[in-house]
Amino acid sequence: MMKIPLGSFVVTAVFVALLSACVTTTPTAVWKDPSYHSRPAKVMVIGVAKNPLNRRLFEDEFVVQLKARGTEAIASYTVLSDQQQDDQKAVASKVRELGADSVLISRLVSKKTVRFYVPGTVYYPPPYYNTWPDYYGYGHRYLYTPGYVAEDEYAIIETNLYEAGNDRLVWAATAETGLNDTDVRLIKSYIGTMVDAMAENGLLGE
Repeated sequence: MMKIPLGSFVVTAVFVALLSACVTTTPTAVWKDPSYHSRPAKVMVIGVAKNPLNRRLFEDEFVVQLKARGTEAIASYTVLSDQQQDDQKAVASKVRELGADSVLISRLVSKKTVRFYVPGTVYYPPPYYNTWPDYYGYGHRYLYTPGYVAEDEYAIIETNLYEAGNDRLVWAATAETGLNDTDVRLIKSYIGTMVDAMAENGLLGE
């Protein structure tokens, strides 16, 4: 019977987002079993998320991007209820029933906040030196914006690929994803980065 690590089924919120202008996803670690030389043919995608809607958005996007690379994929929510999300036996049974050869599981590992200082800026109203009185007095007329401390939030998300036949971990990646956008943009950014990394490791078509 297929055994999937219990930690991968901890129900937690993966997708918490703030509205902002950009999304950033940066891989922090990528590993591939050097003895694994196959390519997944049919993948069961499992997104661990507290919010059922986010789980669906996440799994659907992964399926779309995997299929675009020529790999068949199944969103787990289409064959397993939310109540079965942490039922290992139910998941293993469905993987066998559908003939999936791989299981892809993503979960939130942690979150962190990064503080950084934004320096103040000096602005000189134009024209400030067209005449010598202007030039002489520009120092008394400049406008100054004081610096401030800002914060960025990041989610540390882990994605593992298991070979269904022997339950073996064959690929794993961890990435930091900025929590500075809407859920959909955040999901697409993260999944796009993971799919690119899988392709670079020879697991998917280009």
